[in-house]
Amino acid sequence: MKKLILLALFVMGGVFTYAQTAAELKATQALKKDSINAIQGRVDAIQGQINALPGWKKGAFGTIGVNLSSFNNWYSQGFPNNSAGNIGFTVNAFANLKEDKFFWRNAANVNLNWVKIDDKDDPTDDDSFREATDVFNITSLYGRKISEKFAISTLGEYRTTILNNFNDPGYLDIGVGGTWTPCDDLVVVIHPLNYNFVFSKEDAIFNSSLGAKIVADYTRSIGAVNFKSNLSLFQSYESGDLSNWTWTNSFSYTLWKMIGVGFDFGLRNNKQEALNYSVNTLGNTTDTFDTVDNELQTYWTVGLSYAF
Repeated sequence: MKKLILLALFVMGGVFTYAQTAAELKATQALKKDSINAIQGRVDAIQGQINALPGWKKGAFGTIGVNLSSFNNWYSQGFPNNSAGNIGFTVNAFANLKEDKFFWRNAANVNLNWVKIDDKDDPTDDDSFREATDVFNITSLYGRKISEKFAISTLGEYRTTILNNFNDPGYLDIGVGGTWTPCDDLVVVIHPLNYNFVFSKEDAIFNSSLGAKIVADYTRSIGAVNFKSNLSLFQSYESGDLSNWTWTNSFSYTLWKMIGVGFDFGLRNNKQEALNYSVNTLGNTTDTFDTVDNELQTYWTVGLSYAF
């Protein structure tokens, strides 16, 4: 009986000692985390001071997504023998010059994606990679400051596809107006005088016009997180059918050195592109701007991310 009592006391003592040790270690861990947060706060503050200095600031980050598969005699699916693949990447690059009296901001966004599915039992099917996502956008904004947060500016923006139908259509916006920079990370462009040049073989559908240009860009890095959101809108003075907007977003989280995970998605509304697709791809030759179904265009990519 005494032995049992001693054993029970020994076990209880061990449990108590373990609980006490675990509590002490957790308390110590909490203090270390507070110290890490304080250090990171000081590092971020110094980085903010560096970003505010005049001169060039350059960088790039993006996402790489790869998914490859192969099946042989997998009878539970419709194509038991097939190989499939999806390869894509995005690039968000910038080169910004900041001086006391002017700024010059340059940015590029590229999103390319290829897909394939090969039915090995069908020798006539297409077993090559085909273009799936095709986005190319470059902008250049020059501003002459009239105050710390406002500038008279001019903007050039070019958008097209590069894998297929290069510059058909292609869009070139050139305009003047004002730029508001409430902070280093946010830039808002309002240009009431902007001409939207549209390049295409389909002159009956795509038309250039005069209008207003609005661009809002938010780009920020916080520790291991990189984030970019860009809204580009053109409102035609001639007709709402010639207006368009595109909103792209990129997010990445660095896990190790320059590698991490990333997510990109984009939205677009363009009635000229919708009508061109309906008439020349689907064969709905009777469609017009009044009858076409102008659905929202979307894309997204998930995969490994990188940052420079």
